[in-house]
Amino acid sequence: MESAAKSSLTTGKAPLAMFFNDISPGRSESLLRFRLIHFWEAKNIAKGGFFLGLELLLIDEQGTVMQGFISASRAETYRGHLKGGATYALQNFFATKSKDIYRVADQSLTISFSNGSVLSPLNDTDVPVSDSFPADRFRFHTHSDFQANSGLRGDLYDVVGHLRLVNGQSLIQRPVLDEAEITSKGHILVHLQSKDGPVMKLYLWDEAARVFYKKFTSSEDTPTVLLVTTVNPKTLGGNMALSSMSSSRVFLDKDIQPTIDYVNWLSSNPETAKRVNADEVTKVETMTIGQILGYIKQEYSKEASFHCIATIDDVERDGAWYYIACSDCQTKATRGPSSLMCAKCGKTNVSGVPRYLAKISVYDNKDKAVFVLLGDAGSELTGKKAAELVDNYIEAHQDVGSGHLIPAPQALIDTIGQTHKFKVNVSDLNLTGKIQAITVTKVVSTEVLPPLPSSAEFPVIVEDEVSVPTGIVFDASGYNASDGTEGTTNKDVTQMAKRLKYE
Repeated sequence: MESAAKSSLTTGKAPLAMFFNDISPGRSESLLRFRLIHFWEAKNIAKGGFFLGLELLLIDEQGTVMQGFISASRAETYRGHLKGGATYALQNFFATKSKDIYRVADQSLTISFSNGSVLSPLNDTDVPVSDSFPADRFRFHTHSDFQANSGLRGDLYDVVGHLRLVNGQSLIQRPVLDEAEITSKGHILVHLQSKDGPVMKLYLWDEAARVFYKKFTSSEDTPTVLLVTTVNPKTLGGNMALSSMSSSRVFLDKDIQPTIDYVNWLSSNPETAKRVNADEVTKVETMTIGQILGYIKQEYSKEASFHCIATIDDVERDGAWYYIACSDCQTKATRGPSSLMCAKCGKTNVSGVPRYLAKISVYDNKDKAVFVLLGDAGSELTGKKAAELVDNYIEAHQDVGSGHLIPAPQALIDTIGQTHKFKVNVSDLNLTGKIQAITVTKVVSTEVLPPLPSSAEFPVIVEDEVSVPTGIVFDASGYNASDGTEGTTNKDVTQMAKRLKYE
């Protein structure tokens, strides 16, 4: 151990200690004894993840929980000696007022390590550690509690419940989790239901996602109960969702007493536990165009689907409004030497079928955007399949050349002025700024534009608002909405469409 560490970390019996409830603001030479429940890195995300120090969650012999802090300049002196669950004595510290946002303990003061702080591990010769210090203490909130505190950035509370969905998969069969996908996206989405509350969306980020994945996949039986500490409630389009924080811990089934108690409750109340409104599990938030654009702009947003009510202002007429898809998997087919090929299926001779990929301009009460009708969404809007419209045009224009651009059909143009509720998908390409147009995956219903929402419903910071020019739209399957940019050219589209009659 370095000499600096020696002066800060000692061993030996501890004298009479002060309890957390007796601490006053300012510098103190008193001795504290506590169990270290958990510690994590504090970073300034606004400055590129700049390291601020270590935050600690502590509990004393009376069961009082308090937050601690070690600044970045002192963090390495202590980091190697900190272990969650271990007990320590700390002499010489400075008590400061706790921060107002994202607090993890009820106490109004935080214990900060100072220049003269001396930290020493405790053992049973100092104090009967196993009996004197509680292992943990939780602050559980119900759905209504989270709902009332949504978006306030106040205290972070704990949640426990039974799993309904894991990354969209039901627990009827054990969900299959892709570690590479989780690493790429950085999160796992679970739907969690408390004993008497509705289903809540809970996003597990970074370390919380990694811990959940490790515990879930290594469990012999499919885990059913989840407890996550210090979650942050947020509201999107009037609906509340929970999000893990850097301070969050993840527990499943038999990990700790609260999850064990919940597992026992599930066993005793099988019918109650099964009751759930299916709409709550699959509920999609309704958001305005401006709210969706603001969501895309937020730093920690993730792929998501929303409902959006908008009026069609115009239809793109200068480019292809459909693509030729593999009839088996709907991925864009490519033209080979003598046949159509599908990279996804790996086949070199596939049947192609036209599917919608049409750009439309839309607006609501305040904003405009470009949507892209994808696949069946176009059929739901026009009442006609793309293949039918392409066939009708080719039959009526037998003399057109192979490079002829089939214009947007009248059935699509006739939708101008119509107002609908669209289901749209915000993709990683939207979030990274590679594309601006938003993909429509379903036309839900005919609607009228609702009145403007209040700013309190979904506050969007002015500098977060973005304008959306017409952009290129790429889908994960490989197709795009541009005119010949790494995709199917006008000539290819017409040739493929004509070839459909002979394949």
